[in-house]
Amino acid sequence: MSFSGQHRVVVTGVGLIDPFGDDTPFFSHLMRGDSATRLSRFSLQPPHEPFTQPTVQCRGFIPETMLGKAISSMTDRYSQLGIAAAFSAWQDAGFERGQSMPDNAGVSWGTGGGGVLTVDKGYSDFYERGKPRPSPLSVVFTMNNAAAAHIAIALGLGGACLTHSVACASSAISIGEAFRRIRSGEAPIMVAGGSEAPLSPAMMRAWEAMRVIAPAANEDEAGCACRPFHSARSGFVLGEGGAALVLEEREHAVRRGARIYCELAGYGQSCDHTHIVRPDANGQARAIRNALHDASLHPEEIGYVNAHGTATQEGDPVEISALKTVFGEHARRLPVSASKSMHGHLLGAAGAIEALVTVLALSRQEIPPTAHLDDIAPACTGVLHVTGEGIGDQRFDAAMSSSFAFGGSNAVLVFRRHHAF
Repeated sequence: MSFSGQHRVVVTGVGLIDPFGDDTPFFSHLMRGDSATRLSRFSLQPPHEPFTQPTVQCRGFIPETMLGKAISSMTDRYSQLGIAAAFSAWQDAGFERGQSMPDNAGVSWGTGGGGVLTVDKGYSDFYERGKPRPSPLSVVFTMNNAAAAHIAIALGLGGACLTHSVACASSAISIGEAFRRIRSGEAPIMVAGGSEAPLSPAMMRAWEAMRVIAPAANEDEAGCACRPFHSARSGFVLGEGGAALVLEEREHAVRRGARIYCELAGYGQSCDHTHIVRPDANGQARAIRNALHDASLHPEEIGYVNAHGTATQEGDPVEISALKTVFGEHARRLPVSASKSMHGHLLGAAGAIEALVTVLALSRQEIPPTAHLDDIAPACTGVLHVTGEGIGDQRFDAAMSSSFAFGGSNAVLVFRRHHAF
């Protein structure tokens, strides 16, 4: 099957590994302002002392149960989380594993660190335990394209198999680039998303050294550790997870009678080109404008923004400044929330889970809150922060999800309600 010209792209499947791990639907947890953050203990070999940090772990995820022993035994946890999320989205889209697919259907995946846990274990085995060599599977466990490759193999997707590693913008870019391939006619279907499993002791200590990790002394503090836009914000909570969307050319989806969540209408990128870790409002504003232009939408047509919202002292005010620059007076009426306050910061998978939240918000016409936001910082005012619990029964036709990464890489996705015009 081939297409020509500009094609509309719709979302027909969503899948994730739910960090809450209970019987309550993921989006219902978000609407209530629940937090999946728990205090985690990290044990180390002497002379290092064990330590605790608030994290979001997918504690209910059992790889062998969800994927089978064959796949589980050949993959790092970051791949396992990604493959399981992709399988979930694939099923949600109405496809079956093993079903014949067009040759140009493909995968576009994002991860920041790839097989971090395998790398950590390999170094520990080699340098600390004196083993002569790491496991012979270390290379295929750690490579950043492992998740995408396993997804393509399992689902029979013979088109492009892409991996994007752009820090915290990785999976937003993976979705955006998949969108471009479908819109241009290169593919009718793409599985796009991201996964990350960064919770190794060394990685935790590295992020902590940057002073961007929110501390917590006990479980009560851990639950509300991540407070984007708060006057007392102290950083983010690292999380693991995977999230995926099935993107499809609209006519292809309509012909097979697929359920359509919404349309992916625009994608914008930019580079701050100012500093390796310090964000820049002008660069972020360029990405937002580029996404709106790509979607042929005016700023006032956006009815919800899922913000990057890392709860860092420097990052949050810069993001709000970028929104006010682009949206002007409309910013004061623009509902904004940061779902990282509840599901944590998934690094390279953050853009995917936040795009999924945005898709669900738009399709359900409900907007989740920024949890724990009871005192908005003066530098973060000027938009309509959604606080407390989420708000339902909304009327909005378009929504935006933003991802802003170290390195100054910015990616913005714009979704709109599906119409049959």
